[in-house]
Amino acid sequence: MTVSYTLKVAEARFGGFSGLLLRWRGSIYKLLYKEFLLFIALYALLSITYRLLLTQEQRHVYAQVARYCNRSADLIPLSFVLGFYVTLVVNRWWAQYTSIPLPDQLMCVISASVHGVDQRGRLLRRTLIRYANLASVLVLRSVSTRVLKRFPTMEHVVDAGFMSQEERKKFESLKSDFNKYWIPCVWFTNLAAQARKDGRIRDDIALCLLLEELNKYRAKCSMLFHYDWISIPLVYTQVVTIAVYSFFALSLVGRQFVESDAGAAKPQKPLEPGPALGDLDMYVPLTTLLQFFFYAGWLKVAEQIINPFGEDDDDFETNKLIDRNLQVSLLSVDDMYQNLPPAEKDPYWDEDSAQPPYTVATVAESLRPSFLGSTFNLRISDDPEQSLKVEASPGPARPVTAAQTPLLSRFLGVGAPSPAISLHFSRIRGAPRTPHLLRFRAEEGGDLEAADRIEEEVSGSGDEPQEP
Repeated sequence: MTVSYTLKVAEARFGGFSGLLLRWRGSIYKLLYKEFLLFIALYALLSITYRLLLTQEQRHVYAQVARYCNRSADLIPLSFVLGFYVTLVVNRWWAQYTSIPLPDQLMCVISASVHGVDQRGRLLRRTLIRYANLASVLVLRSVSTRVLKRFPTMEHVVDAGFMSQEERKKFESLKSDFNKYWIPCVWFTNLAAQARKDGRIRDDIALCLLLEELNKYRAKCSMLFHYDWISIPLVYTQVVTIAVYSFFALSLVGRQFVESDAGAAKPQKPLEPGPALGDLDMYVPLTTLLQFFFYAGWLKVAEQIINPFGEDDDDFETNKLIDRNLQVSLLSVDDMYQNLPPAEKDPYWDEDSAQPPYTVATVAESLRPSFLGSTFNLRISDDPEQSLKVEASPGPARPVTAAQTPLLSRFLGVGAPSPAISLHFSRIRGAPRTPHLLRFRAEEGGDLEAADRIEEEVSGSGDEPQEP
């Protein structure tokens, strides 16, 4: 059964995830404790051998080997290889779940398209949706160990009501070297065509819609089968597994506390080369154990979800999905067919704006203003000149000099006037366009000579012909 803890993390609070660390079922402790204990036992065995059984000369050789293993372990790109692999596995895991066929859309189309309140109409609707459920059961038997244990033979499928004895004979009489989960889908299409011929499906549009939904359903069955057929390349899984195991095999030797040349005990640290006197000789390597817990746990996560159709704690509950699909689909096409409640006026019939009531626990949410857009409260300048419509007049590009930049000329000491900016304001089509001059407000004590030069430029430009 899938371990669900969604309610426990519905609200972010202090220590919200801490309570999840004490769970056993579906936890990393349950998944990793055997490998973790084995790693501790091997590390302790090597440590005891070094401390009690080796001679001084043998310890010196072991220390050199340990330093070499410690340096070699850092050459393995474990984080990159393992992280990319786990990301690939998680994406594949969710894609497989979305490929599980669900009959919800198909059962709605059957209930709306296949008509008849008599026994014939009821039989057609129930048989069509049963064929769809039979196809999903057959494909799930091919990929899920739980479903296969529930339906180990076709006789169990017949006893469960997904298939009749006559249908089983037809199914087994069709010889094929490949998986035959698609046969119920073909039965579905033939029965739908017969219902259209008998007038149970009233037009070709309804038949087309029904077959389109069936094709979507069959496509999911096919995709689920191909996910089981085409795995992640074995070479990639082998590379990741070898990288993790070799890293910790080197760590078993390289992370031991060995004596330095000076005779003091020193731990092997990849970032602190050379002997370091006074380091603690810790019998329990906490950082190495945490590193094993993280990296090996990461690999175990990928190992658990690479095939979510097994019997692990977090694998998909395929048997529950089969029960749910059969129950709701038969209910929708049979008991709910033309079984409608009377149409009544809703409580907001005469109201312009419907406002459902709140409870005391949620009334504070009604006081918050509705979101109208990120720029709704943006303050716009009150200057009317900023709202005038203008037309950009493209012209030849001119190099910008210090004299043409007032701010730059102020720093460089260039006594150049500020340039006039010509803008064409929108006017009625056909009217002549006269260039206007936007005069900048002269600062107190401004350059009057510059203002006179601007007036001369404007009067001189009046003799030039206007642009059409």
